Amino acid sequence: MAKQKGMKLIANNKKARHDYFIEETYEAGIALHGTEVKSLRLGQCSIKESFISIDKGEIFIHRMHINPYEKGNIFNKDPLRVKKLLMHKQEIYRLDAKAQIKGYTIVPLRVYFKDSLVKVEIGLAKGKKLYDKRQDIAARDAKRDVDRAIKASRNQY
Repeated sequence: MAKQKGMKLIANNKKARHDYFIEETYEAGIALHGTEVKSLRLGQCSIKESFISIDKGEIFIHRMHINPYEKGNIFNKDPLRVKKLLMHKQEIYRLDAKAQIKGYTIVPLRVYFKDSLVKVEIGLAKGKKLYDKRQDIAARDAKRDVDRAIKASRNQY
C-alpha cells in the first residue's frame, strides 16, 4: 500500500473554537487498533463532546466516538473507549502545568491524517464568557454583511 502525502481532515471541533480562546496548539498521535483506523479512513469519527485528561504523566482522550468498522465483526472495539495520546513527556508535563491554572482546559480541535498517520490537534484553551461569544458573533455578522455589500457592488458593474 502506497503512502499518501499531505493532510486529510477527518473531524473538526467547531464548538471548541466557539466556547474557548485557544492559547496554544499541540499535535499528538493516537494509539488505535486496526479496525478503528479503517473506520477513520472512511471519515466516521466525532469529537464534539470529547475532552482530554492527564493522569500519571500520560494523556488520554475521552468520548471520542469512532464508529465500528462495518466489516470488522469481532475485532471492533468499543466506539467510546478511552484512547491514549502519544506525545513527548516534556510536552505532557508542560501542558499539565499550564492546565492546572484556573480557567484553562485541554480540548481536541481536529483529527486528521498526516501522511498515513492519525493525528489529533489539541489546544490549551481558556473559557469564553457569554459576552465574548456575543462579540464574536457580532463581528462575524458584520464581516458577512461587508462581504455581501462588496459582492453586490461588483455585480452591478
